[in-house]
Amino acid sequence: MTEPQHAEPRLPDQFIAIGDIHGCLTPLEALIDKLQPTAQETLVFLGDYVDRGPNSKGVIDYLLKLRNEVNCIFLMGNHEVMMLEYLDFGSISTWAVNGGKATLESYSQEGEAEVPDAHVNFLAACKYYYETEKYFFVHGGLKPTRTIAQNLKLLKPVDLVWEREHLEPEHLFRQDYPWEKTVVCGHTPRPEPIVLDKLISLDTGCVYNYSPELGRLTAIRLPSLEIVQVDNRARRFSFRQWFAAMRP
Repeated sequence: MTEPQHAEPRLPDQFIAIGDIHGCLTPLEALIDKLQPTAQETLVFLGDYVDRGPNSKGVIDYLLKLRNEVNCIFLMGNHEVMMLEYLDFGSISTWAVNGGKATLESYSQEGEAEVPDAHVNFLAACKYYYETEKYFFVHGGLKPTRTIAQNLKLLKPVDLVWEREHLEPEHLFRQDYPWEKTVVCGHTPRPEPIVLDKLISLDTGCVYNYSPELGRLTAIRLPSLEIVQVDNRARRFSFRQWFAAMRP
């Protein structure tokens, strides 16, 4: 008599959320190598792939290759919004003072910047948010006094890339977020990742590697809450270099 066959229990959805990269290719490569993502895991990049760091073009090239090897979701960051506004309308002033000059330099050949169509299409295809049964992934965040459903009804998608109100001290102290699930975000650099019941914030300022408190690229495995980091401070560049890249 043959033994009855039992279906394998379904594993919980497994994700790896990754914070702001900002043109820092070397720590990104090191983080993916350290993570060794499996076929069961989906990488959710929280946006801000470009600007301020030394190799925004190299970061996009790497991500385009990576998505053919690993399950990936790419979210829109405010820096992608600014870059697309420049590419669509030639609006340079705001973008330039927020690190766009460094991005254009990474695309420059013989003094002229040329962004490949594949890169433009990649940026344009980034999602403003990604929602699962237990998590709401977004670059900036959500209003901390509204439910997720209310946020999506009352805010425009582009508003989500700029939001910071949820990180004000009073909300972090009270942890009174009315959200239906855990919000996972980047955008606002902090010395350490925030991991709360309703909020996970992962931007640890990878590009600011002149800072003794920042300068790390952070990922979190979900649902295990394992934090994985790469320290970019070993490759210090001076504040003067960073400021020069910020100037128009």
